[in-house]
Amino acid sequence: MNIAWKEMKKNKGRFLILGSIVFLVSLLTFIISGLAHGLSEDNAALIKDLPDGHFYMSKDANQTNSLSKIDTEVQDHMLKKHTDAVAFSIQMGFLNDEDDKQRSVAFVTSTESELFVKVNKGEIVLDRSMEEKGIKMGDTLTNNLYSGTFVVSGFVDQKKFSHAPVAFINHQDYNEIYRANEMQLIFVPGKNSPDSVTGLDVFSKKQFLNTISSYKAEQTSLNMIVWFLVVISGMLFGIFFYMMNVQKMGLYGILKAIGVKTRTLFQMMWTQMYVITGMALTISIALSQIFNMLAPKDMPFSLTLEITVQLSIVFFMIGFIGATISGIRIKKVEPLQAIQQGEV
Repeated sequence: MNIAWKEMKKNKGRFLILGSIVFLVSLLTFIISGLAHGLSEDNAALIKDLPDGHFYMSKDANQTNSLSKIDTEVQDHMLKKHTDAVAFSIQMGFLNDEDDKQRSVAFVTSTESELFVKVNKGEIVLDRSMEEKGIKMGDTLTNNLYSGTFVVSGFVDQKKFSHAPVAFINHQDYNEIYRANEMQLIFVPGKNSPDSVTGLDVFSKKQFLNTISSYKAEQTSLNMIVWFLVVISGMLFGIFFYMMNVQKMGLYGILKAIGVKTRTLFQMMWTQMYVITGMALTISIALSQIFNMLAPKDMPFSLTLEITVQLSIVFFMIGFIGATISGIRIKKVEPLQAIQQGEV
């Protein structure tokens, strides 16, 4: 709208200040969102990469997967009933490389399934981050609780658990290290309603992720910061346009007196809000994506297009709400009274 553009040109300083603040707030929001998503992947990529489904854990484990033990008869029954199901175990541990340097890993073993890597006895498949640390195909690794040695037979991309690289090993080797014949968990893919099994708790993927140590606290804290920043941006729009509207009551009175509708005045304000938000988001998105590309590999940062689009939509919505609430006085203004007050 011409009126909106003319006002923005006339008051460049005011709108530039608001745009700069929205840019800084949105940039910080994108950075923290990328960090939250990166930490989420670093903490639980092994679980997040699984399809939708349900996880079963023994009730007496109190939602701690490392303490869970699935009875072998129950496991056999579940795997026969659901042919695509898999039983698996995860346990934190360590490996010694050929230079006798200790490496923290999350050992994972499972029944035969396409969802997990199949590993032969005496072999080990590692997350690719271990390759970046100098471990190569064919290297021999050891564990103090294991009588033999592990030969590195392959690497897989982005398989992390509790911020540690995953190490897939054979079930017999896992039993020797942890003296545990039972599996800890059963996963049944699919969106159907979960079966109720005596002695077992059942979790959706989202619920199971929250049982992982530090995951819930980590994600809750970062997401609270993100939404707090979004709310701040909405308040900024509300305060800014409210102050602008107070100063322009005389102008609104004149415009109403000559026949300009209240809806047109709101459209003028919305246009200004969309222009400011659009320009600020364009710059902040560009800078955050550059940071996404240049961030060090060992930094858990991942800002996806989906997250960027979702946050951009939220910023436009919260800006619209803030600007609209601040413009309520426009609807109530009486032309004669506003003209008599004069424009400040």
